[in-house]
Formats: sequence, structure tokens, C-alpha cells
Amino acid sequence: MNKHLSLLTAALLLTGASSAFAASQTDLKVTGTITPVACEPTLANGGVVDYAKISFKDLNEAVPTVLGVETIQLTVSCTASAQFAISTIDNRPGTSFVPAQMGLGLINGTEKLGTYQLGFKNPVADVPVRIMSSYNEGDTWSEFFDDGSMATNDWIAFGNNTSGTWTPEFVENVTVDMWLHTQIAPTNSLTLTDEVKLDGNATLQIKYL
Repeated sequence: MNKHLSLLTAALLLTGASSAFAASQTDLKVTGTITPVACEPTLANGGVVDYAKISFKDLNEAVPTVLGVETIQLTVSCTASAQFAISTIDNRPGTSFVPAQMGLGLINGTEKLGTYQLGFKNPVADVPVRIMSSYNEGDTWSEFFDDGSMATNDWIAFGNNTSGTWTPEFVENVTVDMWLHTQIAPTNSLTLTDEVKLDGNATLQIKYL
């Protein structure tokens, strides 16, 4: 009898406890929006910024050498007005000697040659806009200043704060000056016995908002 009562008690306890366990399943939702609008970014000069030849003796040994700021024009053309942002992909990841900047490739297999940053100024669009930036993939926006630079995870957009909050505007065409601030690593970290090429390469991509 005691044995049967013990089994019955255990069964009742398990039945009562089962409601306290979490469900052994969860739901997955796949969402998104397909838009008929398409925006195409293009860079002047075929997207090439050429610093030409730089003499080894003009580079600093213990501190980075600033090569100066070069400017290239970026144009975004859309088939209709759209809210969009611009993000970057560093195609030479892990080669910058400064975090959150883009690299100029490796030399001798392991040595980080240099780094560059992107900035934007002088936007001209079919509607009045200013440059904005977001560090959280478009959740919030703030004004992007002419002397500011874009971190590798930042987004850039064009809009205003007429509503009291910085918000991307619907834009069909925009042209903006994109500047590059480039540095070579201190030569005491580099083996420069032969000619080496700056090998920066990045992709600018449109993010529809």
C-alpha cells in the first residue's frame, strides 16, 4: 500500500510541477519590406583616391604620418524619393592600427600599413538636407559635423531636425563631398625594404529606412 501511495504521490507532484516548467518551443518570425525604389551610389574618378608615391624618408618613425585629406564626390540617385542611409564595409578588415577605422592592408603578412577615416560635407539634394549620423543602425540620429569622421559601424543619412528630432528626409538625388583622412603607421613597426602599395578598399552600401 505504501508503495502504491508513494507512486501516486509522485505522479501528482509531477503533474502539479509540469505547469511551472517553460514551454519547450518558441516561435520564429521573418519580417521585412520589399520596396520598388532603388538607389544607386557612384563615386567620382571611378572611386579611386591615389596618394601616388611617398618616400620612406618622409615618414615618421615613432608617430603616424598624416598624408593629408583628399576629397572625392559621392552621388546617390534613386528612382523615386526614399529614406536611406549609407554604411561602409571595410574590405581589408583587421588591418587598421587604429580601432573603428579602415585599414590599408598588411605588408609582409602581418604588419598593418595604415588607416583612413571617412567624413562628409556639403550635401546638395533635391530637398534641403543636412548630414546626420547614427551609431545604432538608424535607431537614433544626430547631426554630423563637417570636421567629424565616420566610424566603421556608423551610418550616414540626409535629413533635418525640423520636428525637433533628427530624422532622415525622403530624397531622390543627393551629391556630397566625401573626404578621407589617411595615416601611415610609425615606420618603427614596419619593414619597408621594398616598395609597398596602399591597399585600402571599402564598399559603400545603401540601407533603405
